[in-house]
Amino acid sequence: MPTSQRSSRASAPCLLEWRPSRLLAAALALLGVLAALALIGSELPPPLSLPLALLAAGEGLRLARRERLRPTRLVVIGGDGTAKVDGQAITALCVEWRGPLAFMRFRDVDGRSHRLAWWPDTLPAARRRELRLAAPVKAAAQKASSMAP
Repeated sequence: MPTSQRSSRASAPCLLEWRPSRLLAAALALLGVLAALALIGSELPPPLSLPLALLAAGEGLRLARRERLRPTRLVVIGGDGTAKVDGQAITALCVEWRGPLAFMRFRDVDGRSHRLAWWPDTLPAARRRELRLAAPVKAAAQKASSMAP
């Protein structure tokens, strides 16, 4: 058709902001408190269970605080297969899903591996769909060959 326009195969880049999850921080703090209660309720003698309970609760709070203080990251996944995190090019990008949770693994320019996890409180449904569409697709598993040639 002479009036039809050509469509572009390249899509717009996917811009996502990763930030620490309040749900994860609350879960870490709660696990620390529950571990402390489990130690107190165990059959350990009180001179041993009370200091261990304080350590468990303190460690849970420390992990929750560390999670909340992680810096915000800007993730850009281009339509041409390139990806950047905070303006730095990345390689070996892999996005995996566990229900509403999204896990992204990648390597930076120095070859170090990094992981980011988006929880439902940090990645709304529209952004989840956008990430699903922009993420590289894994190759399908090969059919196993038979025993006999």
